[in-house]
Amino acid sequence: MNKITDVKQLSENVFEMTFEAKDICRERKAGQFLIIQIDSDFGERIPLTIADSDEENGTITIVFQAVGTTTMKLAQKKVGDKLENVLGPLGTPTHIEKFGKVVCVGGGIGVAPLFPIIKALKAAGNEVTSIIGARNKELLIMEEKVANHSDKVIVCTDDGSYGIKALVTQPLKEACENDKPDMVVVIGPPIMMKFCAETTRPFGVHTVVSLNSIMVDGTGMCGGCRVSVGGETKFVCVDGPEFDGHKVDFDNLMARNRAYTSHEQESTHKCRIGLTRG
Repeated sequence: MNKITDVKQLSENVFEMTFEAKDICRERKAGQFLIIQIDSDFGERIPLTIADSDEENGTITIVFQAVGTTTMKLAQKKVGDKLENVLGPLGTPTHIEKFGKVVCVGGGIGVAPLFPIIKALKAAGNEVTSIIGARNKELLIMEEKVANHSDKVIVCTDDGSYGIKALVTQPLKEACENDKPDMVVVIGPPIMMKFCAETTRPFGVHTVVSLNSIMVDGTGMCGGCRVSVGGETKFVCVDGPEFDGHKVDFDNLMARNRAYTSHEQESTHKCRIGLTRG
């Protein structure tokens, strides 16, 4: 079991949790994720991206949004409580090298999984511009941490309550027009990643997106996380979670994610896999 050492609420329904995981901390790399089970052997297994780590203390930090049964239960955990099972690190790490000028775009809670990638890209000697966005100021997370590892930070809010009133695609387009980056990394809601990829496409800028699809085992066996990339079927948990944003079929991804939103469909899903969705 993994002992929880810190819990913070970052914004409405968004929590940051740190827990002991020495082996994972030692092996993890930017872009990887965990499968966490907070209850007994019959509890749901949920994928959560590693937001940070502390090798000296042997701890891992995750950031999650309490939107379903399991994540709401997770948000109720206190310092000193333990997580039943933590599996990881999983997924293919982000390819990190000195590319030159890199723009990193994070939307909403997507800023959390983007943060370790920003850190790694900056440490590799890249010039990093970070664009982070949220619906309003209260929902913005990790701005200071992102700023500490970026050469420039642009903050966008939908309502203009903080930073500039714009979608993240606006400064992204301006960056491509004024000082074309060598690479763009985007993490956020699928619809946001789709339009960011469409923004960079005319400029021929390589764009990497990190997908968060329906996932059960995290090892490629269940097939729930399959996605179409360049006309080929890929599994987010083992082939990803990162893919070329210009090749991802986002419409298919969003349709699959919507498949489990109704109670009737959710009940069917529970019966089929013997788990509960969070």
